[in-house]
Amino acid sequence: MTAETHTITTPGAEITYDVRPGAGPALLLVGSPMDATGFGTLAGHFADRKVVTYDPRGIGRSKLTGGQSVTTPEEHADDLSRVIDAVGGGAVDVFASSGGAVNALALVAAHPDQVRTLVAHEPPIIPVLPDRENASAATKGIAELYQRAGMGPAMVKFILMTSHKGEVPPGWIDQPGPGPADFGLPAEDDGSRGDVLLEQNLISCTHYEPDFAALRAASTRIVIGVGEESADELAHRGGEGVAAGLGIEPVRFPSHHGGFLGGEYGQQGDPDNFAATLRKVLDEQA
Repeated sequence: MTAETHTITTPGAEITYDVRPGAGPALLLVGSPMDATGFGTLAGHFADRKVVTYDPRGIGRSKLTGGQSVTTPEEHADDLSRVIDAVGGGAVDVFASSGGAVNALALVAAHPDQVRTLVAHEPPIIPVLPDRENASAATKGIAELYQRAGMGPAMVKFILMTSHKGEVPPGWIDQPGPGPADFGLPAEDDGSRGDVLLEQNLISCTHYEPDFAALRAASTRIVIGVGEESADELAHRGGEGVAAGLGIEPVRFPSHHGGFLGGEYGQQGDPDNFAATLRKVLDEQA
């Protein structure tokens, strides 16, 4: 599929998005802090549909223009709304993963008329967790560690937290563990800051509080996805918590948090079966 690339101006950002031609309502693929390149394999499974991918503000080709260092789900939702308007053709279907799922929930709460079906896969939302206080303290501790010691030590803690099974215990951030070298990360602080994950999105994304009243009242059909292999991990539990808040059962997708990946970023999921499950879910809208 040959994609056409476009750019639009939104408040505080220049947003770049790609459109692959096809039939029917557009399928918008949304990640964060992942950019459009992470959806290359998944988009290839929907060659019969118009597929839209984009780089979120401050990530990849989409540049911040307002000077801020932190972005919010509401800002990302406004960007998505403007991309949908620019693409045209009416309401779209949305598959959104991780932080993208958080942003897409904010989109539907604000603009339900723009989305027919939202499949929100493993939104890492802390306020819906029973251990929300401990998980919040751990996440804020990672952000503070980043400011204090740099990317390497903070990224180690982020990796450990996202893969942690079960509820987050008190004082988790202070528990001893492996160092940056064990993950091939730099141990020295080069003084740089502004990382799109650790500074721009981490706290605002994970601490987003869904507007369940607006979501339940929306005309949009909302499906929450969780990974078969990611049970008890924070993003999986976040998906279960959002589903409970909506009064629905989550749909299990093959593989893990990145189950749709086909080698992007060196990560492999089960993209064939993942795409088949997604197509089945979307076809139920018809």
